[in-house]
Amino acid sequence: MVEGQFRCPEKNGYYPDPVQCDLYYHCQGGQFEEKLCPDGLVFDDNNPSHERCDTPVNIDCGDRVELQEPKPSKGCPRANGFFRHWEEDVCDKFVNCIDGVANEVPCPPGLYYDDDASSCKWAADSQRKNCNQAKRDKLEDGFSCPEGEVSGPNGRTLPHPTFPHPDDCQKFYICRNGVIPQHGSCPAGAVYNEETFKCDEPQNVPGW
Repeated sequence: MVEGQFRCPEKNGYYPDPVQCDLYYHCQGGQFEEKLCPDGLVFDDNNPSHERCDTPVNIDCGDRVELQEPKPSKGCPRANGFFRHWEEDVCDKFVNCIDGVANEVPCPPGLYYDDDASSCKWAADSQRKNCNQAKRDKLEDGFSCPEGEVSGPNGRTLPHPTFPHPDDCQKFYICRNGVIPQHGSCPAGAVYNEETFKCDEPQNVPGW
C-alpha cells in the first residue's frame, strides 16, 4: 500500500486493510499506525473498538485475500495456526503451531483432520484420501494403543483406557484419547487390576 493511501474511517479505532487480511490500522485522532497480525493469524474487523487477531477459519476475510510472507519452521507452514500433520499419511493427528513451535495434537478416535474446517471430522466426511497407512505412536518397549473403543466395567467407553504391563503387575499403559500411549504405575503395595482398569489391593486382583 502506498503511504497515505489509507484513511481512517473514524478518528479512533482499529480498521482493516482493504486487500490484506492480516494487516490493519490503529487510528488515533485521525492519524493511523500500520499494524500486522502474527504470522498465520488474520485481523478480526467485527468491532473497531477491539484489537484482535484470530485464526482464518474464524474470520471472513472477504476480498482481503492477501497475506504477509509466511514464516515457516519445522512442522509449521506458518508461525501460528492449525495445520495437517507433516507426515502426509498421518490423518488422525494435526499440528497446532504457536509462535513457530509445532504441537502435535491427536484427533478423537475415528476422526481425521480436515483442512477446510481446521478441525477433526469423521473419517467418512473428510476429504483425506491417503490415510490407510496412518501411523500410531509407539513407546520404547513397543507398546501402541490398539484400535477401537474400550468399554469399562459399566459398559461405558473409556476415554483414556488402560492396559496391563506384560512383565510388571505394578505398571500399566494409558492411552490418552485412545491413541497416545503413556506409561503408568500403581502406588506402592497396589497392583493393576485388568477387570476394573485401575490399581487395586493385591487380594482383589484375580490370579494374584
